[in-house]
Amino acid sequence: MKRIVQWAIKALTAFDWPLLALLILMAVLGMTVMHSAVGGTDWRFADQLRNFLIAFACLWLAAMTPPPVLMRLAPYFYVIGVVLLLGVEFFGETSKGATRWLNLGVVRIQPSEMLKISVPLMLAWYFHRNQGRLRVLDFFVAGVLLVIPFSLIVLQPDLGTALLVFASGFCVIYFGGLSFKLLMPIAFLMVVGVGTLVYYEGQICQPGVDWVILHDYQKYRVCTLLDPSSDPLGKGFHTIQSMIAVGSGGVYGKGYMLGTQSHLDFIPERTTDFIFAVYAEEFGLYGGIMLLVLYALLILRGLAIAARAHTQFGRLLAGSMSMMFFVYVFVNVGMVTGILPVVGVPLPFMSYGGTALLTLGIACGILMSISRYRPVRQ
Repeated sequence: MKRIVQWAIKALTAFDWPLLALLILMAVLGMTVMHSAVGGTDWRFADQLRNFLIAFACLWLAAMTPPPVLMRLAPYFYVIGVVLLLGVEFFGETSKGATRWLNLGVVRIQPSEMLKISVPLMLAWYFHRNQGRLRVLDFFVAGVLLVIPFSLIVLQPDLGTALLVFASGFCVIYFGGLSFKLLMPIAFLMVVGVGTLVYYEGQICQPGVDWVILHDYQKYRVCTLLDPSSDPLGKGFHTIQSMIAVGSGGVYGKGYMLGTQSHLDFIPERTTDFIFAVYAEEFGLYGGIMLLVLYALLILRGLAIAARAHTQFGRLLAGSMSMMFFVYVFVNVGMVTGILPVVGVPLPFMSYGGTALLTLGIACGILMSISRYRPVRQ
């Protein structure tokens, strides 16, 4: 009986209660919007509820795992993830023009999702081991560790997941001590590149122009972003309809389950990538601001956990997990509102899907584990 009580106390103290309160609130809001997006309680609503329960179980298990254990397992998770990505490259299953799945016989998995967690784990482990004696070579090695999985995911192709993996890994490298001065030339080149793209859009977006480094569908996504009206019934349909839905919500919104764009099937993928358009149409500007405030509180809580972490590994990992949420939200809202190309990034705790929820649940569990961890002083 005593052991049971001790285990129960340990299980309850594993949670970071401010973070848990935010997650519960977002889960309730997410299921509410999902109910409207599917028009009731059909199988998708039930599946999403099941996905939340599974994600919560994984969150709890991750929260119960001490950071030293995560640090010991980090290299193994990374190697397994890269091996599975190589398996996808040679033996993966193709669906809708992309090879992202690997059939292991008993289960069919998407290894790229695993790298959203294992890459920052590996890089945090690497910088923790080399803290106090970092050299330029160490940042180069860290860059190689990041580029390997990023390149394998781009080849699938899955630009959205690759972007999230790169962002989470880059945040570890930056928080690990990468000088901001080294980023200025890259930022300058990006600004020049975007400016050139906008200026010569009429010439480089012609059908016969090959962009070399991008697939044709990725090229069309960028060109559609620059001018959605160029293909209003094809590549630009998603962007145009989502922008109409967001704008038609106005300041106060049309009301719960009263969105015309979503319930008349004008919004494609309204339960997944474009669920923010459903939300904005029904709850308006004020509702959108409230949702963004919730995300901001979640990210700030994660950064606060990072600031109070007792180890370099914990600080880097918590900072990376927090910024991963920021990238999720920024990219999804950006593509729904037409300021970023459509890359298939879900909105955290709102979009339908079990894999993304599982990844987010584990990330939040890791934050809670770092928050509650107190190293034993000898």
